[in-house]
Amino acid sequence: MAVGAVGVVFGDIGTSPLYALRDTFAGHHRLPLDQTHIYGIVSLMFWSMMIIVTLKYVSVIMRADNKGEGGSLALLALINQHTAGKRWGRGIVLLGVFATALFYGDSMITPAVSVMGAIEGLSVYQPSMQSWVVPMVVAILIALFLIQSRGTERVATFFGPIMLVYFATIAVLGAVSIALLPGVIGALSPHHAVAMFAADPFRGFLAMGAAVLAVTGAEALYADMGHFGRNPIRVSWLALVLPALVLNYLGQASLLMREGQAALVSPFYFLAPDWFQWPLLIIASLAAVIASQAVISGAFSVTQQAIQLGFIPRMTIRHTSTSAGQIYIPVINSALMVAVILLVLMFRHSSNLTAAYGIAVTGAMMIDNVLLGVVLIKLWHWRPVLATGLLALFMAIDLGYLGANLTKIPDGGWVPLVMGITIFTLLTTWSRGRALMRAGMAEGSIPLEVFTKSAHSSAARVAGTAIFMASASNGVPSALLHNIKHNKVLHNRVVILTVQIQDEPYVDLAQRSDVKDFGNGFYRLTLRFGFLEETDVPAALKTITTCGEPFDMMKTSFFLSRQTLIPSDKPGMALWREKLFAWMLRNAASAMEFFRLPTNRVVELGSQLRI
Repeated sequence: MAVGAVGVVFGDIGTSPLYALRDTFAGHHRLPLDQTHIYGIVSLMFWSMMIIVTLKYVSVIMRADNKGEGGSLALLALINQHTAGKRWGRGIVLLGVFATALFYGDSMITPAVSVMGAIEGLSVYQPSMQSWVVPMVVAILIALFLIQSRGTERVATFFGPIMLVYFATIAVLGAVSIALLPGVIGALSPHHAVAMFAADPFRGFLAMGAAVLAVTGAEALYADMGHFGRNPIRVSWLALVLPALVLNYLGQASLLMREGQAALVSPFYFLAPDWFQWPLLIIASLAAVIASQAVISGAFSVTQQAIQLGFIPRMTIRHTSTSAGQIYIPVINSALMVAVILLVLMFRHSSNLTAAYGIAVTGAMMIDNVLLGVVLIKLWHWRPVLATGLLALFMAIDLGYLGANLTKIPDGGWVPLVMGITIFTLLTTWSRGRALMRAGMAEGSIPLEVFTKSAHSSAARVAGTAIFMASASNGVPSALLHNIKHNKVLHNRVVILTVQIQDEPYVDLAQRSDVKDFGNGFYRLTLRFGFLEETDVPAALKTITTCGEPFDMMKTSFFLSRQTLIPSDKPGMALWREKLFAWMLRNAASAMEFFRLPTNRVVELGSQLRI
């Protein structure tokens, strides 16, 4: 499991040495290549990894799991169980949603910057091949996105060994370079970071915008916890990844101290001797592709969670393997591919993209601090002094990094902000629109108890079972009202079915269903699924034995309500958001496909609704 975690979890942070130290000294806010700044930056990177990654994520946040699952949405769902109805609960939800929006921005930037940072080794070793870099990056990325539909389970079995080779390689190269200037090990002392800020506070602060690249991908440790468990991730980080990264950064510092400006083009690639330059380029490129694959798979998983929790419209989700979590979402894959390629064509160099990278990462880390504060105080009931002290440490560091990255907004930092605000608007519009739509449908609803008494004697009964899908757990669904109004018939067994997604990843089979018998062949059935489970309604119905006779799909018809929204000036949402919601609703995947309903047993009845 630890080897598997190395292959999936650490691709992002593992490829940071490709560009992190280089962009600190050769990026948008350049630093002098002297011992004070080189040792100061390496010290800052090392202690950032120790505090942000080791202490904050590995030691503290990874304890806040939702039945073994991690990530902003899983943490948000966990918090929501305890803050429902609180005045500040909605603010926490909005913060969690914005963190998810920033993650999508990260999912677009990571493949572009990782693959570009690796392929730029061509121009380092052969400057005449500079013009080849962008076309090769685009070709690799297109190929990577095209293979997603075939599933990545077989390819993933090679991720761990390849990343083991990569980390072993960068560790050895770093150690060889350190041996040429052993005194560089002293750069790990925190006093060097303090000395740098004391000697050059303004440029030291600006340099934090690039130094944060050393901890990009830290949130992936938490997000992928459900796939590997916290202990394998901790073991692989402490025993392999952290030592390899530290050795490589020290090795790059030694190279910069010895060769200065000549090595600044790429202190990572210039660590390799002549005979190992092309093998290093191949190994680094494979690592970059793996890092990209991990974040693409993460985007699929986050989307599935967001759909189940009601923040994103239903989308077609294909399972590429019998293994949990191996899914493919065509819409997300296409959107990511277009966005990533546009970023490559716009920025054309990894140094330009790293300016955009930092804001997405530090913004998500800041929100994680707020969510962690709720967990420490409200869920774990830590002593306020201890919780406040720990949060103050995390906040001080993350605020410094966020402030330094905000200075790079004109240089590309606007990209994740625009992405985040756009995606946040889409997510909140969908969530709010669904709430308004349900409220509008509930206004004229009839209690099921009243309906069953009158409908039983006013309509003819026909053989078979009719299942009417209902989003609300009370009242009569509009499809049932339209059916009896226009067709004047009822099946012998009428089931009002509501599917509920819980604030937990998986639901025990004993808690899967509830059935209420209203007599005369009328039942209300509730099915519960976790936010990581596939909502396979027919499969769940086969396990129901308390709803009259067992369900036979060949004798069962599913009736769905399809609403056509008419934007209006009613209070609730701005008119432009109502139009946006109506567009999202029209383009959402059908409930038939989402709930795995048999295609030849579904009847859809439409109606119009104003919100």
